[in-house]
Amino acid sequence: MAIRTKILNSWFNACGLSLILAVFTFSPAMAQETTYDDVAAIFAWTPFAEWEAAGYEKLPFCYDGSTHGHPELGGLGFAAVNVPLVDDTIGPLEPEGLWLDAEDQVIGLAYMVPSRETDPPELFGHDFGPTPDEDYLGLNVWFVGALDDRFESYNPAVTCPEGTAYVAGILTGSQPKAILRTLVLLILTTGAALLVNTTRPKDDVSVLAKGRRLISIDALRGFDMFWIAGGTGIIQALSKTTNVDLVRVLDVQFAHKDWEGATFYDLIFPLFVFIVGVSLVFSLSRHVEKNGKSAAYKRIIVRSIFLFVIGVIFSSGPVTSFEGIRLMGVLQRIALCYLFAGLLFCTLKPRDLAIVCAALLFGYWALMTFVPVPGVGAGNFQEGTNLANYIDQQYLPLTKYDGDHDPEGLLSTLPAIATCLLGVFAGFLLKNNSFSDKKKVGLLLGCGVVGILLGFLWGLQFPLIKKIWTSSYVLVTGGYSCLLLAVFYQTIEVWGRRKWASPFVWIGANSIMTYLVSGALAAFLLNGGLLDLSMNTVFGIYGELVSSVVFTGLILLIAYLLYRRKLFLRI
Repeated sequence: MAIRTKILNSWFNACGLSLILAVFTFSPAMAQETTYDDVAAIFAWTPFAEWEAAGYEKLPFCYDGSTHGHPELGGLGFAAVNVPLVDDTIGPLEPEGLWLDAEDQVIGLAYMVPSRETDPPELFGHDFGPTPDEDYLGLNVWFVGALDDRFESYNPAVTCPEGTAYVAGILTGSQPKAILRTLVLLILTTGAALLVNTTRPKDDVSVLAKGRRLISIDALRGFDMFWIAGGTGIIQALSKTTNVDLVRVLDVQFAHKDWEGATFYDLIFPLFVFIVGVSLVFSLSRHVEKNGKSAAYKRIIVRSIFLFVIGVIFSSGPVTSFEGIRLMGVLQRIALCYLFAGLLFCTLKPRDLAIVCAALLFGYWALMTFVPVPGVGAGNFQEGTNLANYIDQQYLPLTKYDGDHDPEGLLSTLPAIATCLLGVFAGFLLKNNSFSDKKKVGLLLGCGVVGILLGFLWGLQFPLIKKIWTSSYVLVTGGYSCLLLAVFYQTIEVWGRRKWASPFVWIGANSIMTYLVSGALAAFLLNGGLLDLSMNTVFGIYGELVSSVVFTGLILLIAYLLYRRKLFLRI
């Protein structure tokens, strides 16, 4: 029993259940009338889907005795944790964790409370056991196996499917896939950087005609990518360790809306697409001047294909079958936006580009509003039943991110191109030397405010929805993008205050590489990975925050080294 208690302690530490809020004075409030049979009647063999909405989050690995070198003791199963429930109370009907089998059915419960210098609390006549960091006590309750094993740390009747067990210090199950994906992407992107851009090409630099480099564009791009590459993780981890109102507000803003509406985090992707449009005005203008339009067309097509292929590899991962490939994704959308916006830029005059942009927005609105979906009708904007999702269901092959449709789907790529064209118009403004810096900033601010107002007004009929990139969403996010560009341009180019933006410049000069590397490394360092587990062991409730800060620092270091060595992967 002592061995099993010790193993239970190690499991709670390795599983990451010490990622909780503050530790308070222990005062258990048990409902004495609740029995084991009452709890079993509610939880036993219920599907995890019933509890996911209540705040339980499933961890990626299955845990058994082999996790700590004692496979003979049995297993635990897959863990699902509800971190906010880890407090000073013991609620028999509110377990801090669930144990799941391979079919995602509840086979056991995990109770956990902060420990104090008092006698261990008990539940159903059984004492809670201590954990190695002496901050928590825990008890497992089982619905499978022999009666004598109902309250044991490990259950001999529980086993992990082959290849899913987590073994401390050993990579099993899905972990090799994460590392394989990381290695492949690191080799691919680093080799691509050496092949495509061992030094920054002169025609890729955003400069004005008079020769002044626009650092503000790289800085804004880096600011945007910073939140994807680790900044958001810091905010989210900080919210779990403090009750400060400002942090709570930020935490809400750094999470996507489920469907309708927008937060700051919903601005990240369209802001990047907007900046692609700004940058191509400078890079392609110079390329056309030096090499002609034919060379520019070739450049656009080759780079778009290159980025699209990298996107397919990144979004699909190490698939085992052709059907597992995901054709559409974040990088694929960026590639398509760059392709069409670049070709249009090299072909049409600004007035014609404005007509195309308006046609894309109004045309998309008309299609979504007036074209009926079989069995649903026209003008439906709900998830899964709108026209964009329907087209994905019918015509987008292979794997889709949301089951039968994709947030970067086929039809919604049209308004995304319009977002890139809005960036092109901003690039025209910055490149026009007949305007003073003051007037450029003023126009950016004015256009930003107008875009936001028009977008919210349009949203009354055509709601702001990121996952189908509605026209109202294009105007609102384009407006905010203009405001941010104005702030960065004023601060860096006009006032000359650049040092604070250096980390953003490092990232912004290598944004695609940063995106790939951070995504690949996060696959096994964060979210229950190696870095999270080690930091949780050392820092307890602050482990997630520390690991997020360390991870972000690692990404900044990589970006800095690539910047210093002039290794750039750019579109």
